[in-house]
Amino acid sequence: MAEPIVFISRNKIKGGRAEEFRKYYGDSVSMTSAGKPRTLAQLTYENEQATEVTVVRLFPDADALDLQLQGASERSRKTYEFIEPIGVEIFGVPNPSTVEVLKKIAGSGVIVNINPRYLGGFIR
Repeated sequence: MAEPIVFISRNKIKGGRAEEFRKYYGDSVSMTSAGKPRTLAQLTYENEQATEVTVVRLFPDADALDLQLQGASERSRKTYEFIEPIGVEIFGVPNPSTVEVLKKIAGSGVIVNINPRYLGGFIR
């Protein structure tokens, strides 16, 4: 059985752009939901000061994460008008090329942490 992958990205909201980001993100959710059917969950949270946003995604396996990343470079260009990446965490074992793709999309100086040891659990 394939192991699930959890992908978490932390991002700084650019000064004064929180409201614009909220609208942009809200408009993009239905497109992502329809276009990325193997993404089991995408949950986004903003801190109280509206200075950071965290995106949590859940995938059934590493291949589903790769499908999510298809077209990410293009989507990121627009998204990065409002936010800039701080860090990425992956829980599970991504496909070997995935980490390099993520580093390229996120940019230099953004740390990508991988936590490969899945001990078990459940998804409802």
